[in-house]
Amino acid sequence: MFAVVVTLNFDPANEAEFMPLMLQNAQATLHDEPGCRQFDVCTDDTRPGEVFLYETYDDADAFDVHLQTPHFKRFDAAVTHLVTGRDVRTFAQVQS
Repeated sequence: MFAVVVTLNFDPANEAEFMPLMLQNAQATLHDEPGCRQFDVCTDDTRPGEVFLYETYDDADAFDVHLQTPHFKRFDAAVTHLVTGRDVRTFAQVQS
């Protein structure tokens, strides 16, 4: 298993534009990518303008495939002007 955790920051004034795109990307990833096992989109009301993603894939190759999909590329292009910060971390499972 390969885990990806992402924190994205955006101007809270743009939430109505950002969140539908984020949720659409998550849904497409889960539906269209057999190597994706989980894609959670999380927020905290005390931190407006921040979204936390928890994604799991079969392996690093499945995540690399995700980054090349048309739906991810569309999402990334659509939110580039909205994202003010991005932290991406990956982890390989050692033991279940």
